[in-house]
Amino acid sequence: MSDKVRIALDAMGGDHGPAVVVAGAELALRSHPDSEFLFYGNAAQVAPLLDARPQLKAAAQLIHTEVAVRMDAKPSQALRYGRWKSSMWLAIEAVKKGEANVAVSGGNTGALMAMAKFELKTLPGIERPAIAALWPTVRGESIVLDLGASIGADAEHLVDLAVMGAAMARILFGLERPTVGLLNIGVEEVKGLEPVREASRILREEKLPDLEYQGFVEGDDIGRGRVDVVVTEGFAGNIALKAAEGTARQMGEYIRSAMSRSLSARIGYLFARSAFRELKERIDPRRSNGGIFLGLNGIVIKSHGGIDAEGFAAAIKLGHGVVREELLSKITSAIGSHHEYQHRAVGGAAS
Repeated sequence: MSDKVRIALDAMGGDHGPAVVVAGAELALRSHPDSEFLFYGNAAQVAPLLDARPQLKAAAQLIHTEVAVRMDAKPSQALRYGRWKSSMWLAIEAVKKGEANVAVSGGNTGALMAMAKFELKTLPGIERPAIAALWPTVRGESIVLDLGASIGADAEHLVDLAVMGAAMARILFGLERPTVGLLNIGVEEVKGLEPVREASRILREEKLPDLEYQGFVEGDDIGRGRVDVVVTEGFAGNIALKAAEGTARQMGEYIRSAMSRSLSARIGYLFARSAFRELKERIDPRRSNGGIFLGLNGIVIKSHGGIDAEGFAAAIKLGHGVVREELLSKITSAIGSHHEYQHRAVGGAAS
């Protein structure tokens, strides 16, 4: 691998556009000086921000385009309007052409997924990609997928998600056999939708060598860190993500309000500042910002659209890390091994 990690940025994506993207890149560069950036966006808006940051500018290249995908655009509209010329498309295309190792965007999720799938295609045997993210838990971190790439899933897709999530956990957490659970409304085998129950049966019977299937997990098990990988379809996964982020913000508001309510509370805060600082860091949604599009022939990171510079920097750092860990090649190998294992199992059963 090259000494540098080249990161393509959709400079116009997200609620705040270039102001957050450029400032986030500057923060990420401080942590990872081996980074180089390709900024795709309107030069009139991006260039002055880079000029004000000489160190970042020295590690950056600006590619001008006046076309940006709207946050409210439907995926089909984004493809028609932004194909070949939008900042989002060009960032993804840089990955396809090998000009960048990873693309990062805070833009429209549906449009980003549609463009990424159209440009990069899926890995052999994978019908639909998924969004996977690191989820803070009381044990450390877990991986949760799918967080909204597509709605609904059959049993085989859920099994593919389990394989990809486990491969990601082996790489990022250094685990030989990560534990995997299927998100459900109860832990009993008779509960839940038929595709979820069927996926559970397959995972139990196949006894895949690279993961340890733990059965069903419920929503409150995610934060407990009961398993290393939580698998669900995108509708439920996105709701779980937004509920957790909202709860974290709610807790933060409660704590701030309680600490300023009285003199004794403010004095108590002075004695417990370090503990409250640690709590704030752990529940801060910016800390774990960034979802990885798994199942594609390339690495794309989705940042929250409303995040600030620190949060966008976290998404860039995530992209940098998975490039250095060679996530794509290892997941490709894991998927190939899984499908070969299935083929041998079917062949053995037939004979």
